[in-house]
Amino acid sequence: MLALIRGAGDLASGIALRLYRSGVKIVMTDLERPMAIRRTVAFSDAILHGTMTVEDVTAKYVQDVQQAREILAQGMIPVLADPECRCREMLKPDVIIDAILAKRNLGTRITDAPIVIGVGPGFTAGEDCHAVVETMRGHTLGRAIYRGSALPNTNIPGLIGGFAGERVLRAPADGIFESTHKIRDLVKEGETVGFVAGEPMKATISGVLRGLIADGAEVKKGLKCGDVDPRGEVAYCDTVSDKASAIGGGVLEAVLHLSGALCQK
Repeated sequence: MLALIRGAGDLASGIALRLYRSGVKIVMTDLERPMAIRRTVAFSDAILHGTMTVEDVTAKYVQDVQQAREILAQGMIPVLADPECRCREMLKPDVIIDAILAKRNLGTRITDAPIVIGVGPGFTAGEDCHAVVETMRGHTLGRAIYRGSALPNTNIPGLIGGFAGERVLRAPADGIFESTHKIRDLVKEGETVGFVAGEPMKATISGVLRGLIADGAEVKKGLKCGDVDPRGEVAYCDTVSDKASAIGGGVLEAVLHLSGALCQK
C-alpha cells in the first residue's frame, strides 16, 4: 500500500511514522521552503538539508517521482517540494492524507485516491474525503470521523505543563526571521530567541525551546515562529509529541477501516 501525505511538518511526520511502522509505503510533499516549527521531528527538514531522521526513520529529499520510487525501494521516505501535490497523478497512491493543517481544504478531493483522509478542521467526511481525524486536544483527539467534520479551530494552543497560549512565540513584525538560539536550548522568560526586522521575539515563559522556524523564513506579524515547552525536558525535542502520535493512530485506523471496506466491495 502506498500513502501520499500532503504536508511534512511535525504532526504529518507523526502520521508518517505510524503508517511506516505498520508496513505502509510513504511519500510526503511540502513547500519549497518549509515553515515547520518543531523541525527536529519534521520530515520537511529533508527539503532544506537533503535528509532528515525522525526517531528511527529517515526521509530523503527528491526532485521527481522517479527518484521517489528509488528512495521507496531503499526503505526510506521520499519528500518532494510539491505543495500542489502534482506528483499524485504519476504516483497513483492508494491513500492520500491531507495533513497540511491549514484549517481549510486547499484542494484535496474525495476522488483523488481510493482512500482520502483529511486531518483537522476544513474537511467533511463523505464530501471531500472519506474520513477526518480530530486534531484538537481533549476527549476526541485522534478520533477517526467517518461522517461529519472535526471540531472548529479555536486558535488556542493546547495546555502543556500548565501553559497554553504562553508557550507560543509569535513574530513581532513582518520580515525575515533570524534566530539567536536553536531548538533544544533552555531559555528564560523574557529572553530574546530571535529577531524579525530588527524587533526581538522574546520567550514569554521559561523552558526548553522545542520548536523554532528556520532562519531566513519570511513571516508576518503574529505568525507562530516558536514553541517553548515549560516541562524543560530536552529529550522531548527529539520524539514526536503525544498529539502527533494520537493523530497518527487515528489515521492508521481510518486507513485500515476504509481499505477493509474497499476489499469487501
